[in-house]
Amino acid sequence: MDRSTRPGVVRRVWSGIWRGVDRLRRASINLLFLGVIAVIVASWWSSQIEPLPTDAALVIAPSGTLVEQRSVRSPINVLQGGDGIRQVLLRDVVDAIRNAATDPRIKVLILEPDGLAGAGLSKLEEVGAAVADFRKAGKKVYAWGKNYNQSQYHLAAQADQVFLNPDGYVLLTGFGRYPTYFKGLFDQIGVKMQVFRVGTYKSFVEPYTRSDMSPEDRDATREYLDAAWQAYQADITAARPKAGAQITRYVGEAPELLAAADGDAAKMALDAGLVDGLKSADEWRDFVRGLVGPAADGKGFKHVDLATYIGRVREEAPHPAARVGVVVAQGAIVDGEQPPGVVGGDSVAGLIRQAREDDAIKALVLRIDSPGGSATASEVIRRELALTRKAGKPVVVSMGSVAASGGYWIAMAADEVWASPTTITGSIGIFAMLPDLSGPMAKLGLTVDGIGTTPLAAGLDPRRPLDPQIGKLLQSSIEHGYKRFLGVVGEARKMSPEAVDQVAQGRVWMGIQAKEKGLVDKLGGLDAALKAAAARAGLTDYDVSYVEKPLSPRDQLLAKLLDNGEESDGGEPGSRSLVDQTVARLRAELQGLALWNDPGHVYLHCLCEAP
Repeated sequence: MDRSTRPGVVRRVWSGIWRGVDRLRRASINLLFLGVIAVIVASWWSSQIEPLPTDAALVIAPSGTLVEQRSVRSPINVLQGGDGIRQVLLRDVVDAIRNAATDPRIKVLILEPDGLAGAGLSKLEEVGAAVADFRKAGKKVYAWGKNYNQSQYHLAAQADQVFLNPDGYVLLTGFGRYPTYFKGLFDQIGVKMQVFRVGTYKSFVEPYTRSDMSPEDRDATREYLDAAWQAYQADITAARPKAGAQITRYVGEAPELLAAADGDAAKMALDAGLVDGLKSADEWRDFVRGLVGPAADGKGFKHVDLATYIGRVREEAPHPAARVGVVVAQGAIVDGEQPPGVVGGDSVAGLIRQAREDDAIKALVLRIDSPGGSATASEVIRRELALTRKAGKPVVVSMGSVAASGGYWIAMAADEVWASPTTITGSIGIFAMLPDLSGPMAKLGLTVDGIGTTPLAAGLDPRRPLDPQIGKLLQSSIEHGYKRFLGVVGEARKMSPEAVDQVAQGRVWMGIQAKEKGLVDKLGGLDAALKAAAARAGLTDYDVSYVEKPLSPRDQLLAKLLDNGEESDGGEPGSRSLVDQTVARLRAELQGLALWNDPGHVYLHCLCEAP
């Protein structure tokens, strides 16, 4: 063969091999995809035909964080060490317990909160109210845990009897808020944060401009945390009077009480009346088996889990033609279209518009669980709600754990505003913040030079020091925005701007305080808000319909494959080291800055955490 033809032959051979490998790869991926689909369909089909047991226990064992809306995480985020915390829909838990109260197939309710990774106090109170209704129906509730942290114990305490593993503990700590302050880091690397704000208590910018908590933020935070701790103790006292009476001493004198129990934390909890008895895992299973009998296969006890039960109940439920629509606004408020778990101005407005144009939906409830964010996106959502009211459909807002700043702004278009007594709300204030990166660039030997047609041409370029003219423009815009905020609230709440200013200044309030100050209409959870919306629409027989953007086929598949982005360890508290938790928190705090996309760089955001 001529030497000149050899490269061409080799190239064709390798090209053929590569095409074969590529086809094999694509075929393998397609087969894997079809296999996953087959498993999903088989799992769904089997769940449809398997009958529920009778006289069984409904087991509520939430694994993850209680949320209003699940977010779909990308596989890359999980592989790179994303938070990976499981998510459990609050409405699934509440609806399951409420339905089980009158379901003859359910004999007892079992609470196993070991896997509960986190929940705002207001969410725990909504679950507690559902458990109370279950008990009022004459059915018993029992709880068991290996250990109980503060959130887990709140759930367990709603039971008739609470049991603890003999080697376990009940850890109650009270509430705290300890932000990370980045000013020292920024000073070292030469970053300056240019801040413009109105509101004495508008503390969102402080972690980037201070090294400690301001006196104003400290006072406001202490007030709402004290109120939250009092509410927590009141909840426990209502469910377990003996335990409630002991909580202050249990927390305040923990070292002495533990020493008196010879270092036995389980005995300490038992002596204080926080639990009724100590049972190992096998003793607990035997106890429940004695209540409901053995499972059909002779192993364990007769029961049905949350996912199976709520799925079956919703299939069996009648579906009246008239509906009350629910749109969930959970997460930071961000401009544009955003995925579930982030309040996209355009995406949430689109859902509200969809509900308005649906003739079957006679009233709308907006469920807010958001600390705020983009001023532009907040107004887009508020405007869409106002148009819904103008179209003749009642609009009721139900506040979850947090509905502050931008989250409060969007609530101002409602006919009625409902809050939980422990909702964090208010934070009527506004700010803008721009980074000046010229310092670290200079340290790297980088300079910026050029020319513009006006002094404002590159006024918002973070590579250059902020032009004083831009600073004046931003401050004027912020002051105007604050006056507008006062006006929006004043018109909605029928208060003068001066009266609103007295409770504004960026200060946050608990729901019960907000009710006293006229910032919300009524206290209650989502169920009460739904009934109020139905009453305004004149409905007595209606269905509740969540208006949500359908997940793409890709996201549906990822949700199944990654189990909603969950970690293989179940996401249980304590499954990650303290170092991992700290790094994850720092990353989350800094990554939050990436969500700042307001076109005018103006934000209605609250640096507040729901207790």
